[in-house]
Amino acid sequence: MDLSKLERISETEWHVPPTGRMRVPAVIFATEQLLKEMDDKVLEQACGVATLPGIQKAAFAMPDAHWGYGFPIGGVAAFDPDEGGVISAGGVGFDISCGVRTLLTGLKAKDVIARQKELADTLFRWIPAGVGSTGNLHLSIKELDEVLANGAVWAVQRGYGTHADLERIEEHGRIEGADPDCVSNQAKKRQQDEMGTLGSGNHYLEVQEIVEIYDEAIAKVYGLRLGEVVVSIHCGSRGLGHQINTEYLKEMTAAAQQHGIHLPERELACAPIKSSVGQRYLGAMRAAINCALANRQILSHLAGKAFAEIFPGTKLTLLYDVSHNTCKVEEHVVDGKRKRLFVHRKGATRSYGPSRSADLPPEFRAVGQPVLIGGSMGTCSYILAGTDAAEQKAFASAVHGAGRALSRNQALKQWQGRQVIDELASRGVLIRSPSVRGVAEEAPGAYKDVSAVVDAAEQAGLARKVARCKPIICIKG
Repeated sequence: MDLSKLERISETEWHVPPTGRMRVPAVIFATEQLLKEMDDKVLEQACGVATLPGIQKAAFAMPDAHWGYGFPIGGVAAFDPDEGGVISAGGVGFDISCGVRTLLTGLKAKDVIARQKELADTLFRWIPAGVGSTGNLHLSIKELDEVLANGAVWAVQRGYGTHADLERIEEHGRIEGADPDCVSNQAKKRQQDEMGTLGSGNHYLEVQEIVEIYDEAIAKVYGLRLGEVVVSIHCGSRGLGHQINTEYLKEMTAAAQQHGIHLPERELACAPIKSSVGQRYLGAMRAAINCALANRQILSHLAGKAFAEIFPGTKLTLLYDVSHNTCKVEEHVVDGKRKRLFVHRKGATRSYGPSRSADLPPEFRAVGQPVLIGGSMGTCSYILAGTDAAEQKAFASAVHGAGRALSRNQALKQWQGRQVIDELASRGVLIRSPSVRGVAEEAPGAYKDVSAVVDAAEQAGLARKVARCKPIICIKG
């Protein structure tokens, strides 16, 4: 990225003042090195987002930002419905409610490593993964509507986990306002056999060892102990979410024109929040959020079954589940006034600090929300804590992962899947995947340095480092 286009505010904050049709500044949080490694499209897209009606404060990009559809991945923007604010499918992302949940095992890493291959094979048997993967669940359209309306609550009611889990999930496992009637039959048909599956791409289930604790007090609250094993699951709403966005983007393109909204590029298609299209998309998007929450709940249950086979008596306990492709209604202060805003986070994680205690489980209220940052298959992952500074800086948002440095096609030119699998095995990381090609596309070298991204987020005040984890086993989609 050409730094001459940016005004440096601090070591980790860069602005582009409003010009042309921009209503607010574009703000990028990153170190100079990370910024140089970003493509210019990130800045172009952030400036495009800044032109949309009703946008508040700024169009933000996180330290892991890279080019996306319409909004940059790592983009955050909030809109006021009373000022003509819009909802944009491109500001949510195709994998609606893609997110991460982390589970505590209480097991020592040395004990897991002693049975590493056996556990890897068992998890791979229990966890359906890959393009078009299907599980043991086949839901009727009526049953799927119940999932879309009730999310993880539906899963718990059917024996996938416990009611205690719901306290550790955003929205208590079920977001209000979901409307299955706003979801097409085509989207529902794509999902009927996909509940309880990882999918493909960068989705994974990973067994990790906690190798470093940065904040002992918060780690104790979160139940994190050095040398113990956690399980992280990264996936979303599968084919249903993708179909919803595909369909509504077409409607939003027409709606933007109908409402006289100037789009700097077609991919920024949007509709006024209060419009018919906007309201129907919100109903469908929230249904997809519930789908993703139920999906991760089922996968947690399956992972627990696999662990119990190898380590009888082991129970996986949910630390937290947080999404990073959503639009949420939240209250934030803008220019001294408290407003009800529609906060788009695309490839960005909610990062509530202690001041948002009413929105957090009681045990986390003094320290902030767990912010779960996935690595890139073979590299470390992080558990952070939300901060009150993030509230002031970027509508309580932080990074979501390493962020791609190379496209999937570029990765395929540099790596072969078997090569990546063998190299990681030599480093003590066992990969299980139905697609060797998929492993090559997701090679660790295709991503930014997740540690540099996390350090930049902490330096910017968006979140606080609590623990670092390294992978032992990765079930890859």
